[in-house]
Amino acid sequence: MLNSRYFEEKTEELFKAGLIHGTTHLANGQEASQAGLCMALDDGDWIVPTHRCHGFTICNGSWPVAMFSEMFGSRLGLAKGLGGSMHMPDKQVCNLGSSAVVGSGVPLATGIAFYQKFQSTGSAAFATSTTQNPRELAPQPVKNMSVAIFGDGASSRGSVHESMNLASIWKLPVLFYCENNHYGMSASSDKMISIDRISERAAAYNMPGKLVDGNDLEAVYNAVKEASTYIKEGNGPYLLEVMTYRFKGHSKSDRRLYRTCDEEQMWMLRDPILLFEQKMIDCGYVTKQEVLDIEKQCHEYMEVQAKIALEKSNDKLSAQEVEKMVYATQEDRK
Repeated sequence: MLNSRYFEEKTEELFKAGLIHGTTHLANGQEASQAGLCMALDDGDWIVPTHRCHGFTICNGSWPVAMFSEMFGSRLGLAKGLGGSMHMPDKQVCNLGSSAVVGSGVPLATGIAFYQKFQSTGSAAFATSTTQNPRELAPQPVKNMSVAIFGDGASSRGSVHESMNLASIWKLPVLFYCENNHYGMSASSDKMISIDRISERAAAYNMPGKLVDGNDLEAVYNAVKEASTYIKEGNGPYLLEVMTYRFKGHSKSDRRLYRTCDEEQMWMLRDPILLFEQKMIDCGYVTKQEVLDIEKQCHEYMEVQAKIALEKSNDKLSAQEVEKMVYATQEDRK
């Protein structure tokens, strides 16, 4: 969680200094929903994050130097500098990558789950599961699952509902992970969503749905573990709604005029990092000084990661290299 927080703070600093161009979407305040999910996943479980992807990417094991490099546009970036802040794939750690198109990762994660079930059950069993009435089929255990990460704003998109419906029909091993930070850009979820709890929509697709305190690391971790067990036993998809809050605006140009200072202060008191640190201190696992030492180590680590990326930021792909990647021949692909 600290690595995510300090990565975001350093990113904001680099943008303000004019060293990174384009835009970025920070997730300060949402660290427990990122870390709790990724800690609970097994090797081989895939994630498909949203455009607010930095924390999930870090918590899932990506190298911060490669993430900073991506925003600098250098060839060391996760997408060789061609994607920027919102597009950070890393297949080495089972991260398909995020997209600027809201909700677009949900059908991709569902597609991964389609393949995972096919791979786990075999072609004959899978063919049976997609042609017979799914309510009459016994569960078929699977080894891995995918996680479709989306926000409250994306929860009303048609592609999300289509994916949930298909995943339920075919009992695909996908966790629909709704990170509800209460705002789709400047639009309050209270005004834009027809139901009080997005997780209640799960019932319409014949899958379990659960509401979780997204600022409580342990609560998120335990909820994901519970969902993972259900999914991997072959029961089909699961919907988790993780309630959290972004401290920053939607993007770096957002002045947050649509919400009050009182609201922001109320959520600042529920900072997931401070809550977890205090809980660890109260339980006697660490001292206040040890917490300060960990904070210092993480901050210094992220400063070094950014420095390494900045020193190599001018190492960019040439136009010829990019053209060859886009228009690759059959020989190139070999």
